[in-house]
Amino acid sequence: MNALGLSMIVKMGCICSRESININGSRYTVKERLGEGGFSCVDLVEETSTKKKYALKRITCHSIDDQKVAMQEINYYMKLRHPNIIELIDSTFKGSADIVVQATSEAYLVLPYYKRGTLHDYLTLRSFNKNHLDVNDILRIFTEICQALKFLHDFTPDPIAHRDLKTANVCLTENMDPVLMDLVIKNSCRFLCSCKSADLWGAGCSEIAGYRLERCSMTYRAPELFHVESYCVIDQRTDIWSLGCVLYALLYFKSPFDIVYERGDSVNLAVISGTIYFPQDAPFSDDVHELILFMLRVNPTERPFIDDVIAKTTSLKNKIENVV
Repeated sequence: MNALGLSMIVKMGCICSRESININGSRYTVKERLGEGGFSCVDLVEETSTKKKYALKRITCHSIDDQKVAMQEINYYMKLRHPNIIELIDSTFKGSADIVVQATSEAYLVLPYYKRGTLHDYLTLRSFNKNHLDVNDILRIFTEICQALKFLHDFTPDPIAHRDLKTANVCLTENMDPVLMDLVIKNSCRFLCSCKSADLWGAGCSEIAGYRLERCSMTYRAPELFHVESYCVIDQRTDIWSLGCVLYALLYFKSPFDIVYERGDSVNLAVISGTIYFPQDAPFSDDVHELILFMLRVNPTERPFIDDVIAKTTSLKNKIENVV
């Protein structure tokens, strides 16, 4: 057999071996793996009849509790309709989780496919050449992220906190509009930490009032989630801290605490100290830095709510436009 014939067989074998998944009567062919995390993976899939591409998120559930978390994510996506929050196209469960018999189930979420990928991907590419975004583009993207967060924080009847806001959880459309994704946590906006719960957290407990610490990325995590005070109130202002880290990343390509992590220093200590370093040769004004510091206040009671952030951002945009 010649090389061409062998090559054709190999290619045909690859095509034949591609996974095909049926979700509520629609068949999808898996094209490639887009990404993996600790709790899920995302594949690029193509709907067989329309040839349209989607992102298929698979969440492996090892327990009934895991299934509840996955179902909660699906329910949130079904309720939320906002141009800057990702839309759920379809979903289903396959199998049933059972710890006793070591069985797992899988949740399948069909989501829009964004060719540009995430804001993290985009900023990483620009960082290679230190190609900073224009401040007007930064504030436009940031404002749209704020509007999505406001929609969550003002949601009725129960306000929602994202709890894992970061550049990797923001997709970008072809027009460079941000779209929030990954609402995977118990998202009650506000809960009270008792003395007992604070002690448990300090002893290494990873959950308080249904809040799973490991689902919140360390370099975007608010100080009150590193060190829980007795009888404190944890509310939606954890998202405001993360939002400050996102704005810093829009300026300098990564969270200020990513830099700490990469040096091998303690992120915990850096976050609790609240010390933020801005590059000396930065092409941005002090006003933009002040907006970041406005959000990165260690004491959550001194941290602004989303409406305050939007008002300050609007004022800054107007000031920049008047200067131009």
